[in-house]
Amino acid sequence: MSIAQNLQRIKSSLPTTVTLVAVSKTKPVTSIIEAYNAGQRVFGENKIQEMVEKYDTLPKDIKWHMIGHLQRNKVKYMAHFVDLIHGVDSFKTLKEIDKQAKKHNRIIDCLFQVKIATEQTKFGLNIDELESIFLSTEYKELENVNVIGLMGMASFTDDEIQIRQEFRGLKTFFDQLKTQNSAFKILSIGMSGDYEIAIEEGSTMIRVGSSIFGNRNYN
Repeated sequence: MSIAQNLQRIKSSLPTTVTLVAVSKTKPVTSIIEAYNAGQRVFGENKIQEMVEKYDTLPKDIKWHMIGHLQRNKVKYMAHFVDLIHGVDSFKTLKEIDKQAKKHNRIIDCLFQVKIATEQTKFGLNIDELESIFLSTEYKELENVNVIGLMGMASFTDDEIQIRQEFRGLKTFFDQLKTQNSAFKILSIGMSGDYEIAIEEGSTMIRVGSSIFGNRNYN
């Protein structure tokens, strides 16, 4: 199936409440254009340098989402255009985004990444760390970032019950925070292998790459 057909198949199965982020990391500009011509406008990248290069050459109505682990010293390269940053996994990173956004007179939307997986390799804050950030005066003083929800990655496992439990736990926490944060609207959970479970558990944004573009190209 073509990229356009894959997009159509996935989009036709999604509830209207769910946004599809087409994960275009490692994919050539030609593949992104094919998805763009099929109507896709939201793309996700996990390396800032690659996203900047694509931003420079592709149509400017594309919304670029940074979905990978974020190195603070590279925030400045995307602060002038990034639409949403998914993987904010420390308060220091959020403060850096605020600082760089201010230079461009922008307010950048962000999601806090919560660690829900059992693997040690996955990044993210735990619930206690997040709650202390929200209560801090320093957080309330940030003017150029807008935290609008949470992101999580389930454990890499075939155990659907475990995946479901991890997503459900994050959704419960998201709902709890939503009562205190009126800006909260995005729960970014679900990728190619588990997005259907994520949607059943309350996802409002899924990050899908290989099911659209085929397997990744690693150099």
